[in-house]
Amino acid sequence: MDELDLIRDRAETVGFAPAEHLAPARERLLAAARGERRHRPRRWFWIAGASAGLAAAITAVVALAPADQVGVGAGVAHADPVKVLTEAANTALKEPVKPPRPDQFLYVKTEYPDHRTREVWYSVDGTRDGLIGDSKVGGCRGGKAPMYGTNDPRKEGTLEDCVPRPVYRTDLPTTADAMLAYLYAAAGDRKGDVNSLGKDVYSLAYEQVLQPASYAALFQAAAKVPGLTAVDHVTDGAGRPGVGITWPVPPGSAPKAKPVVIVFDATTYQFLGTPESAVTVKTYVDEVGQRP
Repeated sequence: MDELDLIRDRAETVGFAPAEHLAPARERLLAAARGERRHRPRRWFWIAGASAGLAAAITAVVALAPADQVGVGAGVAHADPVKVLTEAANTALKEPVKPPRPDQFLYVKTEYPDHRTREVWYSVDGTRDGLIGDSKVGGCRGGKAPMYGTNDPRKEGTLEDCVPRPVYRTDLPTTADAMLAYLYAAAGDRKGDVNSLGKDVYSLAYEQVLQPASYAALFQAAAKVPGLTAVDHVTDGAGRPGVGITWPVPPGSAPKAKPVVIVFDATTYQFLGTPESAVTVKTYVDEVGQRP
């Protein structure tokens, strides 16, 4: 591999810096070149040092884009979002296919930076009463579900019309293109809002269960969304280190609007959560309130 191959490989690995960072870097490079020519023979710089100097300059330009440009942490963006999401898809495909029983419950524990926790128990097939913390969630049986947590005590436990919503999703696409079409269709008027699309991806990966092929399709579809950024040295809500995928807020958003950042383990590429939350337990249990 010669120097140009090294440059090309480095650029493909870390990605290119935004255009606004290139001009200052270019000026510094030219200034350094002029300084070398004043103190050393021109031939040394352009023949002996040209390839190595160019490689170092390109590495500096593509690797030194500050992470605060994407609003996350103090690290530097080295990873490529497409590669990260592709690896996350590959990891999902390796998960064993173990369908739960319809009468089981999905248990998910989420931890937050302030040490709060969230626990949920959702009916696998959507027909049994579940829990969100201490609050009951009515299961849908025979087209009717009991109402819980209403503001009107007289309605507590009364039945309302419903459609079962299984938490174990077998109805989702298993290819990237079909999943992307599904996400855009679900977004409706929000189709052009990349940040909102990121929330939908997070929602599917969070307190639901997809088949491995659908999980893979979800991350492969995400890799096709333009404008994403990968950021190293991000931690999830429990402090676990990982690599983050940032979904930019659309132009014209409120100044306080924050981009969605989905965090993956930097080694295994398993889904971890976000910098504000961490999925620390996700499994099936046999009864509401049961913990693994």
